[in-house]
Amino acid sequence: MFERIAAEGQRIEMRKGQLSVNGAAVMLPDNDRRRIASYEAKVRALIPRIKALGQRAVDLGAAALREEAANVTARASQKLNARVESRARDLKLRIANSTTTKEWRGAALDRYSAELVADSLPLVAAELAQQALEVAVKGDLAGAAALQKRALGLGASLEARIRERLKSLEPEVARLCPSARELDILESAITGRLPDCSRLNLIDVRTPQAGRDHTG
Repeated sequence: MFERIAAEGQRIEMRKGQLSVNGAAVMLPDNDRRRIASYEAKVRALIPRIKALGQRAVDLGAAALREEAANVTARASQKLNARVESRARDLKLRIANSTTTKEWRGAALDRYSAELVADSLPLVAAELAQQALEVAVKGDLAGAAALQKRALGLGASLEARIRERLKSLEPEVARLCPSARELDILESAITGRLPDCSRLNLIDVRTPQAGRDHTG
């Protein structure tokens, strides 16, 4: 099942050549039903690959968090690792069990990264604050100020590390582009209209720029 971004609350379902929007069947000519059946088959073949990418993105985000924490301290690592692993398992299970596109499109993956950071940031920041206090007690005010500054920039540092890790997925994402183009061509050929009089537009394949393809 698709959840359409352009039309809030619009749920689109394809089943054996039939198309429905929010549970209401859309009348289609025979040619469109064949296109819908082909579209559904192609999407079903793609879903395991897309879900696997989403789960790998979660793993890479978790690894980036562990690396960042290790650069701060070993004292909080056990507790932090347990928290990160728990959250990662939950997110990967959510992706695996998802039945709509909202759980594994780009915005959802960004949200998963944000959830991982939000879970881990307080632990790492608290450890930096403790280190700053210990240094200040010893009279090293400059060192304490440096640790406090590092704590303030921790969120940005974590996000940057996660983004860098996720770059390793770019070749796999690029390999999905031919399939995305096929889907875009199929849906562009569908003549039937949705209840709001719009055309089916679930895949947005943008014009390549600077030698790169962008799909959304």
